[in-house]
Amino acid sequence: MISHTPPGFVRWVKARISPTPLIFILAFITGLGAGACAYALKEMIRHISKWLTAGLDSSWPDWMLVALPVAGIVLTGIFVRYILRHDITHGVSRIIGRLRNKDYTMRTSSIWSPMIASTITLGFGGSAGAEGPIAYVGAGIGSNLARWMQLTPDQMKILLGCGAAAGIAGIFKSPVGGFLFTLEVLRMELVTISVMGVLTATITAATTAYMLSGFTPDIAFAPASSFDPAMTGWFLALGVFIGLYALYYSSMMTVMQRLYNSISNPWLRNLSGGLILAVALMMFPALYGEGYTVITSLLAGDASPLLKGSVLQSGGMPMALTAAAALIVAIKTFATSASNSAGGVAGDFAPTLFAGAVGGLLFASLVRIVTGVELPAGQMVYAGMAGMMAGAVRAPLMALFLTVEMTGRYEFFFPLLVATAVSFGIVRLRNLRSFIIA
Repeated sequence: MISHTPPGFVRWVKARISPTPLIFILAFITGLGAGACAYALKEMIRHISKWLTAGLDSSWPDWMLVALPVAGIVLTGIFVRYILRHDITHGVSRIIGRLRNKDYTMRTSSIWSPMIASTITLGFGGSAGAEGPIAYVGAGIGSNLARWMQLTPDQMKILLGCGAAAGIAGIFKSPVGGFLFTLEVLRMELVTISVMGVLTATITAATTAYMLSGFTPDIAFAPASSFDPAMTGWFLALGVFIGLYALYYSSMMTVMQRLYNSISNPWLRNLSGGLILAVALMMFPALYGEGYTVITSLLAGDASPLLKGSVLQSGGMPMALTAAAALIVAIKTFATSASNSAGGVAGDFAPTLFAGAVGGLLFASLVRIVTGVELPAGQMVYAGMAGMMAGAVRAPLMALFLTVEMTGRYEFFFPLLVATAVSFGIVRLRNLRSFIIA
């Protein structure tokens, strides 16, 4: 591609700024752009979702929950195939592929197209996250800045990684989590200049998104009690439970991805995925979108959103809640794979947080039923989030820091570490590849 930057400007900049400071300046600009885009994407999804769901009925069934997800997947497919004319699904996997193939030049459209496609997918009910698209947007910003400034391939690689990490940091408001994303998921080999560049980008992106959102976390957690070291054994058991769930979740995600990929007709792929997603949302509307509102309620000890508008809403508590949690845990992977692999444009990380939250609640409910022990449900939900991401994504450090940074509850670092380490260890025993890089 030909650079759109005036050659005179490039020469002027390079004559006055040495390569290392220039990388830091461009990483800062990339972080600003990625953080602003992360905030904009969140707002676009929120407004579209709010507008479309304003008339939904809490009674079951609501047939709009059939129409919306099917329309969302089909419209996203039309946008990608006929307007963009190139595939932007599975953004993180595509970034990994570019790094592996040493292809660091990305289209200018990569800066804006994933935001539009993801807004349609998630706003219409896709049961997934926004992190894959925003990581691709961030990588596009970094890659195009490097191309416009006529940097070397090695420098372009650094800025592409800075952008991808900044996208993750901005969407989760997690600078350390974004940095660890480059190590555990992208698996970039980092030296001093790239480490400092990535940190510059992630801190800038997270701060920008945090400021634009009014200094509010996406997930609020006000625990009813502090961590009791005597509960460590239960967090170990939770780690085993979540680790086994992560194996199931990952395996089914891989199976469903291969199934959708085997459908050569894109219209049939869109419709089949849309209908599967529609059935899941009809059963449990809590699966609609990213699920952060539901997670916040679960952390606060309120599990009623799992039942609202669901097939079990008329059931008696607490058995109906336990049954709802079990069914959601079972079908979440189908809802997410339909959102991501059937033509939608969305991310794979946020769904693991939702799945882990519900998994943590289910664990606490089963322990209460079997042993009569009342575990702090909010803490189990919280640890389940980190444990599930660690096991499903195969990124324990990113999962640990990202979960803590999203809520700001650093006092629970140790129990989250226990659950995360055990869950990841369970998954590693099977030595399965992550569905994200499969």
